[in-house]
Amino acid sequence: MNTLAGLLNEPPVAIESPELDAVREPSDATASPADWVHEEQIQGLVQQLFFQGESRVRHVGFTGVEAGADTAQLCLNVATTLAEGGAYDVGLIDAGLQSVPLHSQLEIEPDGDVDGALALGPRLWLVPRSNWLGGSTTQRIWDPSLSRLRAATMEFDHSVVAFDSLSWVTARISQICDGLVLVLTANKTRRLAAVQVREQLKRARVPVLGVVLAERHFPVPERLYRSL
Repeated sequence: MNTLAGLLNEPPVAIESPELDAVREPSDATASPADWVHEEQIQGLVQQLFFQGESRVRHVGFTGVEAGADTAQLCLNVATTLAEGGAYDVGLIDAGLQSVPLHSQLEIEPDGDVDGALALGPRLWLVPRSNWLGGSTTQRIWDPSLSRLRAATMEFDHSVVAFDSLSWVTARISQICDGLVLVLTANKTRRLAAVQVREQLKRARVPVLGVVLAERHFPVPERLYRSL
């Protein structure tokens, strides 16, 4: 996996498995060491993406390098952590076209119109794809749709944008963000895929803000984490 990181010129942030839970409960004394490590990883990722460097990053997209990469829970965790600080309005934006709608993946049932923003918690909203796609059922992206998507992100102090796995369509519409986070899958993403990603994003002039290594399992038995 170090080879992949080198090809992308980005050190990966490893997100341990199992559980990228939906809306997370606050930490308490009953949380497992795995939960503690996972929460610290998400907080570190948020800090790295949004609050480091001289230029302020407001809108970040997440995309899997390979088809089928599960980015939904990761996006929700990042958005939830941002909103938990209480200082920013945060939007979780569904920018997928081919995948199952984000609210369905996260098993979030809307109370009313699915086109409107869904309140997930204090200062946190989910914006369904129908909000910016309008009545279109095609997978083509027209300028009016892109304008609505850009407007949806700008309604929030910060937005976390969930894209389909990387393709030319993703590369195009991701330009409404400040940059992309690439989600690699442990023991699955291959060198060729990483090379293709690098070249595709370079041609599209899309900044890569970070790399996440997902579905990585703990290499150390849980009892050893008690002594850390």
